Amino acid sequence: MRRNSVLNERHVKLGSKLDGEMWNDMPIPWHYRSDAHDEVVATRTRAGLYDVSALNLINVRGADAAAVIDRLVTIDVHRLEPGQSRLAAEVDEDGSLVDDIMIIRDGAQQFRISHGSGATPATLAALAEGRKVVVEPDRDVHVLSLQGPKSLAVLGPLVGPRLARLPYFRHLKAELFGRKVVIGRGGYSGERGYEVYCAAADAVFLWDSILEAGQGHGVIPASWTALDLTRVEGALLFFPYDMPEGDTTPWEVNMHWAIDADKKADYIGKAALARLKGRERFRQAGMLVHASTAVPVGTPIFAGKRRVGSVTSSSYSRLLMQSLAMVHLVPSHANLGTALTLRTVDEELAGLVVRTPFYDPLRLRTHPEQLRG
Repeated sequence: MRRNSVLNERHVKLGSKLDGEMWNDMPIPWHYRSDAHDEVVATRTRAGLYDVSALNLINVRGADAAAVIDRLVTIDVHRLEPGQSRLAAEVDEDGSLVDDIMIIRDGAQQFRISHGSGATPATLAALAEGRKVVVEPDRDVHVLSLQGPKSLAVLGPLVGPRLARLPYFRHLKAELFGRKVVIGRGGYSGERGYEVYCAAADAVFLWDSILEAGQGHGVIPASWTALDLTRVEGALLFFPYDMPEGDTTPWEVNMHWAIDADKKADYIGKAALARLKGRERFRQAGMLVHASTAVPVGTPIFAGKRRVGSVTSSSYSRLLMQSLAMVHLVPSHANLGTALTLRTVDEELAGLVVRTPFYDPLRLRTHPEQLRG
């Protein structure tokens, strides 16, 4: 079912043709008239405003809401407090990742699920059958993501001191320019940022108002190409592009943090995940490539004549002046400092396994509180 952001008119005025690849059945502003690399610099030094309304949001409420969602994901949903969110792994009975999912708890019996393009709707509907729970896709909500070190300076005076105290992956109800919203601290850029969940009827007004309020701080609208550049710099996974095998397990892409090993309740794929731990066929890693452009996704990686991996995501970061590649490598060749060869159709390129994220390896930009100890 095709969806459209109410902000499309704004995107067209900014130079987007909205004619590229869609995501979640919604046309995406992949490019504006401005240079995407300049938008990255703005995000890293000031702030960029992104329209991420293509995310799928599902409202789940009722006496059995927590129990139903707990069967869906690998984390212990009952531990979430109202106002808290958490990324989770969602796998099938074979232990393979089937969606990118965030669980957002708004109340004791009220949740929102933010997910990508995978199996969540069908699986959730099956789990909810016969239970005391209402599951409703939210086709109205729009999500404006203000990302960058100036994001708090822009939104803080409008929301009040609660926003400065808001921890990562927490959210609050607020009024923004007189409109009711939910603001969550998070994002996909590797910077401090906030996501504003609003009604479609308010989205254009809020988009314009945030840009106007941020003008003195150098805030600009930013495209999805810029968002993809920042997420590769931050080595942030994107389902299903970084899981191209089709049966990728969380262990193989370093998602241990998205699984509660001590979760007692059963969930889909629990037995398979226990069996597969320690049996990884490959590991997610990062490589710097000796190239002046991004290497093609799918480029094979070799150690001598032996193929040992492939590229899952890539970019050329003008900010870091490096060609970056997120890769899958057999475990024996995934150690830091391993030199390998990437073979494109036209040439062989030298690559080096390095620590990720490529940008801000300690993630102090998203969690500046850690600097204060």
